[in-house]
Amino acid sequence: MHPVDALQEIAFWLERDLAPSFKVQAFRTAAAAIAGRSDDDLEARLRSGALARTKGVGSRSLEVIGQALEGRVPDYLQALRDRERETTSEAGAGLLADLRGDLHCHSEWSDGGTPIALMVEAARTLGREYIALTDHSPNLTVAHGLTAERLTEQLGVLDDVRADHPDVRVLSGIEVDILEDGTLDQTPAMLDRLDVVVASVHSKLRADRRTMTERMLGGIRDPHTNVLGHCTGRLVQGSRGERPQSTFDARAVFEACAEHDVAVEINSRPERQDPPDDLIQLALEVGCLFSIDTDAHAPGQLDFLRLGAERAGQNGVPADRIVTTWPVERLLAWAHPQA
Repeated sequence: MHPVDALQEIAFWLERDLAPSFKVQAFRTAAAAIAGRSDDDLEARLRSGALARTKGVGSRSLEVIGQALEGRVPDYLQALRDRERETTSEAGAGLLADLRGDLHCHSEWSDGGTPIALMVEAARTLGREYIALTDHSPNLTVAHGLTAERLTEQLGVLDDVRADHPDVRVLSGIEVDILEDGTLDQTPAMLDRLDVVVASVHSKLRADRRTMTERMLGGIRDPHTNVLGHCTGRLVQGSRGERPQSTFDARAVFEACAEHDVAVEINSRPERQDPPDDLIQLALEVGCLFSIDTDAHAPGQLDFLRLGAERAGQNGVPADRIVTTWPVERLLAWAHPQA
């Protein structure tokens, strides 16, 4: 394999493993430093020692480049591949094969670290038919949420990305905050322009049961809302520590989702695993649709979809109840029934 491909794949697996960003960036920097050079040129620079002195190429990257030039999979990459092979149930594997898209991911425009085009390219590599870009809304200032003006600017950028990636349908979207009064944190006119709206609670997560229930119901009842994102807000592992799930009337919330045709997100991030299994079962019982999404903030995290598929499979969620298994035209007709 070409050394650049090896370095980029290593970065991909490290992202999927939620490795520190500096480790990921080290391999991307090395890939950029040697991009465009032929194998012969790289081999000559390796022998002369010039490659070791190249800015951005560290000792581990140098080892990877040398082994790739020998025509083999570098040891470090092979170890990552082997570690990432997970036991997947038959049901989970079947659902993963059925998934066509992802309705929740972030870019460098809010709290992701990657340009939109690279997120879309990773989605293409993983075989996605469509992907929705859903950067945060302005209330979430810590995540550099998008004002209406910045979101308008982003829509123009999406047009350019679509032109460069015709084999992946790039959907416009937002992860919009459900504010404390139950309204959505973006203008209705702006929300009207988007393909997909994921509505989530990000603040005051320890509010009492009644307050949180009314807040969530307000967001669900807004006609712009398509998906209820990571509904409990819990964290079960990871660098941010653990966080208990919010308290709310789950039956009332899921019944409202079913009534208003809002999908309940099965968030695939390993630190979220949201909703927990008992709430997936309740949402299934009351007739909800689901959306299996990655909530990816980097290209490698787009592969989290397999984790959500596994949880849905374990809970017996039928494929046709999962909107991200639908062809994009059916998905858009559901998201905009009055269009």
